[in-house]
Amino acid sequence: MKKKLDFFINKQGVLTKYTGPGGDVTIPEGVTQIKDGAFEFCENLTSVTIPEGVTRIGDTAFVRCGNLTSAAIPAGVTEIGKNAFLCCRKLTNVTIPESVTEIGESAFASCRTLTSVTIPAGVTKISDRTFENCANLISVTISEGVTKIGEGAFEFCGNLTRVTIPEGVTEIGGHAFFRCANLTSVTISEGVTKIGEGAFEFCGNLTRVTIPEGVTEIGGHAFFRCANLTSVTISEGVTKIGEGAFEF
Repeated sequence: MKKKLDFFINKQGVLTKYTGPGGDVTIPEGVTQIKDGAFEFCENLTSVTIPEGVTRIGDTAFVRCGNLTSAAIPAGVTEIGKNAFLCCRKLTNVTIPESVTEIGESAFASCRTLTSVTIPAGVTKISDRTFENCANLISVTISEGVTKIGEGAFEFCGNLTRVTIPEGVTEIGGHAFFRCANLTSVTISEGVTKIGEGAFEFCGNLTRVTIPEGVTEIGGHAFFRCANLTSVTISEGVTKIGEGAFEF
């Protein structure tokens, strides 16, 4: 183990711990991974620049860095671990590079000032609760490579106004968009076969929805308490509609 000022880095180039004062931090060249919990609870961290060559950001790497506003993630990173940026409540700007193929559960949950995000094409699943409670998230772009939107992936994203589910997605998980109170428009593409339980529950400003031909199952309470939903088109392919799916 060697120490570069405030960075502990092992012989494999893994940054195991940061012990510095925070502020604007640039991680040294030569680091290949950021270990689980390396920056956790670093309340004085305001920005971080991650060098080229890093391939993995570990679980809880930046959890509860409450004053972190910006994270520059370079091309080459393939994995962002579970809870990596959980409760970074001032994080407003993050770019997920095209190289990323895996984003762990709750990776950006409760990043309450994050306003937009693009899921790159290499990601096949938006994990459970990835962006849960991102209260100011307005814009989400989901690339064609995504095949599943996990449970609660965007629940409590109260300022999200519209979302397009691309062709590659086959399943919208339970409570995926639960209590997205300002969601007015959702486009569900032909590839979707299952809409999970409570997927759009309490989306009170959703006015219309078209269920495409490929969907065979609509889970219970999928559109429960969507108070302004006035137009629903359901295709002939649907064979199962769960209890209270469209109940007000």
